[in-house]
Amino acid sequence: MALHDPSPKLTYEDYVLIPDDGKRHEIIDGEHYVTAAPFIRHQRIARRLASRLDGFLREHPLGEYFFAPADVILSPHDIVQPDLLFISNERASILTEKNVQGAPDLVIEILSERNRRLDEVIKRQAYERFGAREYWIFDPRRKTAQVWERIAEGLRRRALLFAAAGDILTTSLLPGLEIPLAEIFAE
Repeated sequence: MALHDPSPKLTYEDYVLIPDDGKRHEIIDGEHYVTAAPFIRHQRIARRLASRLDGFLREHPLGEYFFAPADVILSPHDIVQPDLLFISNERASILTEKNVQGAPDLVIEILSERNRRLDEVIKRQAYERFGAREYWIFDPRRKTAQVWERIAEGLRRRALLFAAAGDILTTSLLPGLEIPLAEIFAE
């Protein structure tokens, strides 16, 4: 006899009913996650990354990038709001007027102590399950960037980069893009 789960999985229909309270609401595998508005340091890093992506994509129109809040519908039970995301021209069909319908090519998250497990484990597994090609995790405290890329088996960590070492983040998704971590994490 199968056990009945007393709590049904939340869906996109439930998600749209959540009141706008200034917090980030996400549903992953039917479970509701809430995080407070990010700190200023987080916002500086996001702004610097967005500026790099914006400048690069103006010169190399390979697709579009977006930043939170932007709903990404991975499945009826998986709705996330990455800090930044990139959709290639080849996959532009997943963009709708309201949201993104499917995994972005590139997902970027910036950690805080409050969301570390959510970003490093739960969301990484969701992005892996639904086919994101790359996942970058920026850690403001350690001044590092983890670069995860898709291989046949799923996402694997390709690099752990350090601002203190002068590391520069590059990606085959955006050939020619160079992101010096020392600039991204500058105080």
